[in-house]
Amino acid sequence: MSRALLVLRPEPGASATAARAAALNLPTVTAPLFTIVPLDWSAPDPAGFDALLLTSANAARHGGVLLARYAGLPVYAVGAATAAAARTAGFAAVAVGDADGEAMVARAAQDGISRLLHLTGREHHAVAHPSLHVERRIVYAAQAVEQLPIRARAALGAGAVALLHSPRAATSLRALVLAAGLELGDIRVAAISPAVSAAAGGGWNASITADSLGDDALLAAAARLCD
Repeated sequence: MSRALLVLRPEPGASATAARAAALNLPTVTAPLFTIVPLDWSAPDPAGFDALLLTSANAARHGGVLLARYAGLPVYAVGAATAAAARTAGFAAVAVGDADGEAMVARAAQDGISRLLHLTGREHHAVAHPSLHVERRIVYAAQAVEQLPIRARAALGAGAVALLHSPRAATSLRALVLAAGLELGDIRVAAISPAVSAAAGGGWNASITADSLGDDALLAAAARLCD
């Protein structure tokens, strides 16, 4: 019997992942561990920057009307979903990377960028590079659930494969599973990157890491754990 996939990422990404899984005939259960909320933020003068760095699609989705101030700047986006959200928000010049924020900052430096504005979430990894200045603005927050959602607990009990889209999701799932009295050794997980896999830690029944960033690679990897 094929195991279902447990989608833990916040909306609207959760529904997008579930739709991609359905197109592959993979059953899913959706139970987000976070709710994304916009935060008030101050927008520095666009003239002080050469480009924007977006490491999550949520920055483009929840940055609000102040994003328009930077419409003339190029964007360095981590992942196809982030790039798509940037284009939807009105940015035309978008460079896409399939690694992580550190790799994108290094790419920006190679392109001659010297001043980068990183729009990000309250919980984030502070990227840096010796040859450029990175300034950050917190534009959204991912508010975590306090206990494992009932749907998630039921799915894990039935043998679902948990999809991990971020290091925070990985650490949160581990903590919530242990708090709920479940055994890590009964649960399988699929991580979108090596960093996410490292955050998940060991002790799972099985774990796998996607070959590259993005839902397609993650679902392909997770499918191998479903049987």
